[in-house]
Amino acid sequence: MNNFKVLMNDLYTGHDRGLVRFRYALIVFDALTILFFIFTVHLHQGPGLVFLSRFTGLIILIDLMARLWVAEDRRFLMTRVYTIADIIVIGTLFLDPLLTGSLAFLRVLRGLRLIHSYHLLFDLRRDSPWFRTHEDAVIACINLFVFVAITSTTTLVYFIDETATNTPYVDALYFTVATLTTTGFGDITLTSPMGKLFSVFVMVVGVTLFVRLAQAIFLPQKVNTECHSCGLVRHDPDAVHCKHCGEIMNIKTKGA
Repeated sequence: MNNFKVLMNDLYTGHDRGLVRFRYALIVFDALTILFFIFTVHLHQGPGLVFLSRFTGLIILIDLMARLWVAEDRRFLMTRVYTIADIIVIGTLFLDPLLTGSLAFLRVLRGLRLIHSYHLLFDLRRDSPWFRTHEDAVIACINLFVFVAITSTTTLVYFIDETATNTPYVDALYFTVATLTTTGFGDITLTSPMGKLFSVFVMVVGVTLFVRLAQAIFLPQKVNTECHSCGLVRHDPDAVHCKHCGEIMNIKTKGA
């Protein structure tokens, strides 16, 4: 048993190329599950789809249990947003068919695992110079994608009449993007009181997210400048001292 735990620990924390590829494969699986959840959210929960959903949930559950088993601080891991998201997704996959699909929109929370996966950020920072340079923008884009996906599926499940359109998810996505950007074409609107309140929420949160995304792209929160004393490479753009060791920094800046 101890040898098996050592193997599992290596799979989730090891640095060998094969172990890193395993973690990248998990990210590919996460991305595929998100696409699966998005494109099946409005489909009838027949026996085949229920089986496939629960099989996917079983794999996610095994992955989550493995992460908890090898974690040094299980309580800390249980409080992470991506762990809570995984628990919610697993619950909807096993219970939602009994609830007529009303919780299907919560499955896209799986998107939080894309960038917050165990050891993923460490792997990407080590292996990809491009990611090190654009990390803030990538994370902002992932967060925006998750919000758009959740909003679209919520709109689809609760507000879009699937019998009145041949492309219900496209219409829900179209409404979401038009509302997020405050474009307001008005050809698809939510007329109920709850729908109007939901639209207000999407507009307010959406503007904030788009501003945050623009800041991450054009004004990164961190700059890559190595501290000659301790080696820390990510600092605030206006940092005078290294936050890790206190060494005086010389960060090139264009000023305010």
